[in-house]
Amino acid sequence: MSTVIRPVTAEDWPKVKELRLAALQDPVAAIAFLDTYEQAAARPDEFWQQRAAGTGGGLTSRQFIAEQADGWWIGSVSVLIEQTGSGDVFGGAVEQDQAHLVGVFVRPEGRGTGVARELFEAATAFARGFGEPPISRVRLFVHQDNQRAEAFYRKLGFVRTGHTVPVPGDAAKVENELVLP
Repeated sequence: MSTVIRPVTAEDWPKVKELRLAALQDPVAAIAFLDTYEQAAARPDEFWQQRAAGTGGGLTSRQFIAEQADGWWIGSVSVLIEQTGSGDVFGGAVEQDQAHLVGVFVRPEGRGTGVARELFEAATAFARGFGEPPISRVRLFVHQDNQRAEAFYRKLGFVRTGHTVPVPGDAAKVENELVLP
C-alpha cells in the first residue's frame, strides 16, 4: 500500500468530515472517541471547514492524514498543542506546554500496514518542532477497555503516567494518560 503522510489543508474539509464520520462508525468508536456519529453528522459545513483549517476551539492544532495514490484517505491523527495555563479537553489545567494526540483512526484495510506508525511519526515530529522552547511532552489518553489501542501505543514507546480522568458520561470508567518519554 503506497501512502503519503501529510497535514490537512483547509480545502480538504469534505474529506476531513468523511473520515471522521467513518471513524465514528467503527465498532470501537464508543470507547475511542468523545464524539458520536449523530453529533458529528449534524454539524454544519462551517464546523468542518474550521476543523480542517486548524482554527476550531482556540487551540493550535494540526491533523495528519495517510493518503493513498488514488486520493483515498486511509487514516488520521490530530495534534493539539496545549499551552501552560490553558484548559485541556477534559477540563483540567495544563501545567506545561505539551502536545496531545487525539482522533487516532485507521480504516480496517489499513490496519497492520505501518500507516498508523507513520502517522504518529509525523504527528510527534510536528509536536516536537513546535514553539520555542520546543514541546517536550507528547501525551494521549486511551479508554481503559481499549486494550488494542493501548498495546499499539506501547509499541511506539508510550507509557502510562498513572494519571486518569473519568470518561465523560460514564464516571465508572477512566481514560489512562500515556506519554512518550
